[in-house]
Amino acid sequence: MADELYQKVRILCWVMTGPSNLEKKTRHVKSTWSRHCNIVIFMSSVEDPDFPTVGLGTKEGQDQLYWKTIKAFHSVYEHHIHEADWFLKADDDTYVIVDNLRLVLANHTPEEPVYFGRRFKPFVKQGYMSGGAGYVLSKEALRRFVEGFKTNVCTHDSSIEDVEMGRCMEKVGVLAGDSRDSMQRETFHPFIPEQHLTHKFPKSFWFWRYCYHPISEGPNCCSDLSVSFHFVGATQMYVLEYYSYHLRAFGYSYRYQPPAPPGNDIEKLSAQAATE
Repeated sequence: MADELYQKVRILCWVMTGPSNLEKKTRHVKSTWSRHCNIVIFMSSVEDPDFPTVGLGTKEGQDQLYWKTIKAFHSVYEHHIHEADWFLKADDDTYVIVDNLRLVLANHTPEEPVYFGRRFKPFVKQGYMSGGAGYVLSKEALRRFVEGFKTNVCTHDSSIEDVEMGRCMEKVGVLAGDSRDSMQRETFHPFIPEQHLTHKFPKSFWFWRYCYHPISEGPNCCSDLSVSFHFVGATQMYVLEYYSYHLRAFGYSYRYQPPAPPGNDIEKLSAQAATE
């Protein structure tokens, strides 16, 4: 099924990074999860032909994040719009299980004006997607985002990337999608796995106020088919890659069998896998 989805659900991944992070962070993204994208592009303030990175002509720093995001999505639209169906933005300390993302997206079409991620609720009526957990735009959502800046519907009013992205998406009629699995468990996560699985967040912690959907702590925090985790260090990138793509329990039948996405061939493969 993964091979078929790779062909049917084409994902371009662009990773936000900077010159000082290439060696300590970004090279580990390059060596692990980004290899599962159909296309991967590393976006930086300056071009580095050796890595390589695309230079966006911005400065570095927290106050530049939305500028970098705007310019990166415009660059992707100009040069790669016909090469993919979905367009993922991730940080250089985000780990993404791209095959699980394809399963989420397989239930939708690139023509839908929608984007997915970890949905937060303040500041924007329909909510917005956490920047750290990553978010993915449909082809139509990307088209509307770019058009929104051409028509001045969207502007750079603030440097807070994810909130401003959410405001622009709402203004241009792009829906904030629900990426939870069929058991209502979250798939995009703004922290590392152990924090979601084992930590107790104090009720005063901002996370409780921000999450659009109810928070579950412990094993039910996260879907068995989770898509992303944030604040992942260099070593942990390789650990998660091993856990996601190599480690398995012999003879174990997975406890969670998601509904098969539309498409006869994939549905047949899913039914076959469930009986094996």
